[in-house]
Amino acid sequence: MRRAEVTRAHYPGTRVPDVRGPGYPGGMCASYGLDPRFSDAELLAEQDAALLEGLRSWAAENAGETLRPTGRIARNLNPLVVPDGAGAALQSAWWGHLVGGAPARYPSINTRSERLRERSGALRRRAIVPATAWFERRASDRTWHEFGLGDGVLFGMAAVVQNGRTDDGAEFTCYSIVMRDAPARLAGVHDRMPVLVPAAFAGDWLHSAQGPDTLEEALRAAAGLDDRVTATERPDDKGEPDRLF
Repeated sequence: MRRAEVTRAHYPGTRVPDVRGPGYPGGMCASYGLDPRFSDAELLAEQDAALLEGLRSWAAENAGETLRPTGRIARNLNPLVVPDGAGAALQSAWWGHLVGGAPARYPSINTRSERLRERSGALRRRAIVPATAWFERRASDRTWHEFGLGDGVLFGMAAVVQNGRTDDGAEFTCYSIVMRDAPARLAGVHDRMPVLVPAAFAGDWLHSAQGPDTLEEALRAAAGLDDRVTATERPDDKGEPDRLF
C-alpha cells in the first residue's frame, strides 16, 4: 500500500456550517472525531506505516477539531481510505454529494444500508472513513454521546464514493457514510449507527465485486463489533484541541 497526498484543506471562507438544523433527518451521523494519538490496530489488517503516518499527521494538524460535512464556503476535506491497486491509499475527500456544482440539497452525507440493498449500483465504488469516535444526540433529552471502540482506538466506517465537481470546475471525490440499525443495547441512545468495518474485512470492502452480497457480508462483519461499541455522554460534539497539547 502507498500513501496518497492528504492535506487538511480549508478554502477561504467562514467555518463549516452545522448541517443539523431542526428539519434535518434523524438517524444520521453528521460529525466524527480523529485523535492523532490513535491506536492503529483496527483499521486495516495489514498496516501500512506510510498510510498511518499520513493519517496521524493530518489528525495532528486538525488538532482535535470535530470532522463535519464539507460546506459550500469552507471546503474542509477529510481523509479517506480508498482502493489503490490491490492495496489502499489515503485521499482528501468531500463529505457529501455535489450536484450541479453545489452541495446536494438532499441529505447525502449518509446512505442507509436499506437503500443500498435496493440500488446496489451505488456499491460500485467503496471506501473507508478513518475515525476514533462518532457523535450522536439522544432524541429524548438531546444529550450528546460519543461512540467508539475504546479511548483512542482507530477504526473504519464504511462509505460509498462518487465523483463531484463544484461550480468553479474543481473536481472532488465525494463520500457518504453507510448507516444501519443500531443494536438493541445502543438503540436507547440512538437508533442508527455507521457500518463499522473490522480490520479483517477492510480489504473485502475496498476490493470485492459490486453486488448485494458485499453489503450483506459487511453488515455481518460489522455486527461482530457491536459488543465493543461504547457510548459516553458528553456536553457537545465539539473537538477538544486543548487536551492534545
